[in-house]
Amino acid sequence: EVQLVESGGGLVQPGGSLRLSCAASGFTFSSSIMSWVRQAPGKEREFVARISSAGPTIYADSVKVRFTISRDNAENTVYLQMNSLKPEDTAVYYCNILGTSYWGKGTLVTVSS
Repeated sequence: EVQLVESGGGLVQPGGSLRLSCAASGFTFSSSIMSWVRQAPGKEREFVARISSAGPTIYADSVKVRFTISRDNAENTVYLQMNSLKPEDTAVYYCNILGTSYWGKGTLVTVSS
């Protein structure tokens, strides 16, 4: 059974940082392209970043430079380091196996003073 479990969300002040984790199981993680997607209140889901099995990454323009996606294939985990957070980054962040309907339950990030 495919499982994706996100963690690391919380409340942070503008300009702060958070590191999200997504623990994966039930599929061949090392050969899968993984992505982070977010959904802000009242808005549609929005692509954030993706990382290929060998490491190449792609980012949404809105998070480029501020966010870094990485993966540990030995630990079956994908990360999202978020720096210089802004109120508009407030959303539920989801982990996804790219091109599939497998999603985690998400972790809430709130950026507010």
